[in-house]
This record gives sequence, structure tokens and C-alpha cells, in this order.
Amino acid sequence: MQSGRLFLASLIILEGLSTLLPARGIAFDFVPLETAVNKAVSDSVFPGASLAVLYKGNVVFHKAFGKLTYDRTSSPADTTTMYDLASLTKAVVTTNIVMQLVERDSLNLHAPVSHYLPEFTGKGKETITIEHLLRHTSGLRAHTLFSKTCSTPQQLFSTIASDTLLSKPGTTTLYSDLGFMLLGRIIETITGRTLDANFHHRFAEPLGMTSTMFTPPQSLSWRIAPVEKDNLWPFTIQRPQVHDQNSALLGGVAGHAGLYSTTADLISMVAMLMNGGTVKGHSYIKAATLKKFLARKDSLRALGWDVRSPGGHSSAGDYYSTSSYGHLGFTGTSIWIDPANELAVIFLCNRVYPSSANIKIRSFRPLLHNTVGSSLGLKKTAENAR
Repeated sequence: MQSGRLFLASLIILEGLSTLLPARGIAFDFVPLETAVNKAVSDSVFPGASLAVLYKGNVVFHKAFGKLTYDRTSSPADTTTMYDLASLTKAVVTTNIVMQLVERDSLNLHAPVSHYLPEFTGKGKETITIEHLLRHTSGLRAHTLFSKTCSTPQQLFSTIASDTLLSKPGTTTLYSDLGFMLLGRIIETITGRTLDANFHHRFAEPLGMTSTMFTPPQSLSWRIAPVEKDNLWPFTIQRPQVHDQNSALLGGVAGHAGLYSTTADLISMVAMLMNGGTVKGHSYIKAATLKKFLARKDSLRALGWDVRSPGGHSSAGDYYSTSSYGHLGFTGTSIWIDPANELAVIFLCNRVYPSSANIKIRSFRPLLHNTVGSSLGLKKTAENAR
């Protein structure tokens, strides 16, 4: 994709939305944005990255930076590089499928988890609902390295079922991988299909997301940005390449992590969400369902998505409105969507190569989104306009 002071783009409209292709039309100065990302590569925030910006129905920026690794001989990253999305899996896969199941009456947000997983009872778990899992208010712990005590998926889920809650369900927000592992299991139980088969059939195939998948084959390894080596894997069986060890224990397919994708593919997914769940006359998710899931209520989170917190200190920076929603991935990935400004930023990188001890991404994320906002000529939100 071209670089330079003026980046030109527009939208080719097909049946109401939405094949998004760069073309002539809208001019913005993205030199500061390119400078910021290139500096991040130079500062070893990540070896390489791919960035897409959607604005008012247009792909106004789509470019890759850096390389797959820090090695001088490494292949350059490009917009078709596949990245381990980590926890973006929660939003892109699990939450989207849950929305479809809810609107088709296959899943009840207010039903207890035990209705779908009968073994999930005891120690106060009877009152945990599907909504609690989605809002991260279940009382489940945030994370556990299950390989220390478990060697099979069934043992992992039995351990979650027998665990003691950290708080009463519905009272405390604590971001939990465990809750989304359960949601992935529930999806498979309801549908009789694996999570990856569900996602492929419902979203990836019809949206043309040909580079989005769990457990990519070895033949695609040259396209995949590497992550750090897992030196704690205790088993003799071959480990799936996914960064998250609990996802690897579940075979690389899990409700909390495991998906690989590209910015090119995620543009299709994000454009669908920004268009109220419909593309080319096909409704993937009803607009009313999206509205319901994105309402924060009294929680710090929407259903399956994070929301921009009032005030500063958001990874979305200072320009995103309070109606914004998004999600982060441990590997350095993120999606932030702002309906009020008709803006979305998709950012993929492998900051965990060669080590996840590198946490420079934390300060880069708000800088990235602020630079996008200023490049588009947006105004800061009221609480940050000072």
C-alpha cells in the first residue's frame, strides 16, 4: 500500500455496503501516523505490524510496517501477514456467535451456565448466568495455568467447575479467560459443532475471511508472525503454535484465544459490525442485537466487548467517543470501533516476540489512536479536551 503525505481512499458500494477498497476520493495526511508506527518498530515495541483505519465507510489507511522478527534477514510484514489474535478471539468469534444464538433463541443470556453445562454447579456457581460470563462479572478467577494440574480438555473444564469463586456473581468486574472458555464449550454443546466449524460457517466463509482460522496448517507458516517460545509446556505431544497455553491445551481452539487473522480479513468483519450487522443484504447480526450487546448498563464492560471508560487512560486514546467499543489481545492486537465518529482502527502485531516481558505496547496503543484521530482532524472528547 502506498505511503506518502496524501492517502486516497473511498468506498465501492454493493447492495448497501460494503466491499471496501482503496481508491480515489478522500485525502488525509497520514505521515505522522506512519512516523509513529515506524518509530515503534525502531524502539522494539514490536518487530512488525499491520494497521487498517476505516472512516465514514472508507478504508482510508491500510499498511504494514517492519518485519516478522527482529532478524535482519526476516521477511517484511505485509497486510496479509497472519497474526495470533489472542483475546480478540473473545469478540470476533465467541461474542459474534453468541449474538446469533441469542437472537435465534438457542441461548438465553439470563439462563444459568449450569442449564447448558450441568456439571457447572456448587460453591455458588448455580447463580452464574451467560450474561455474567460475557460481562466478566461471574466471580471466576482471571487466569490459571491449567497445564500444572490438567492434561486434557475435560480435566480443564472439570477444574473450572470445581473452583471456588473469588466474588459473588454480578458484584465485581474481573476480566476472566475462564468465562470465555466456558462460552466456547457452551456454543459447541448447543450447536453440536466445534467452535472453529461454527465460526467458519457463520462468519469466515460468507464474509470471505479466507485467512482467518484456528490452528493454521504448516503450509501457511511463512505468513504467520511468530510469538515467543513456550518453555513451560509439560507434555510430550506436539504443542499447537498458538501463544496462549490454555488454548493450546484445548487443541488451539478455544472461546478465549486461538484465532489467527489478517487486517485485510478483519476489515470485512469490522465493516459488518459498523453497518449494523448486515453486508450485501445478508444479516449476520440484527442491529437490535448489536445495540443490546453494546449497552454497558452498570457494568464496566459491554457483553463480550470492552467499552471506552469515561475520562483518560483508555487504550483508545483521547479522540474516541464514550459510545466506542473494542477489545485487546495479549499478543499486541486490538480493535476499537467508534460509532459516533464512524471510525474503526484495527491493529495487529506480535509484540510477544521474542518475549512477552516487552510491555511497551501499553503506552503505544493510546498514542496510535490519538495519532489516527489527529490525522483525521477529529476533536478530542470533552473530558480530554484540555
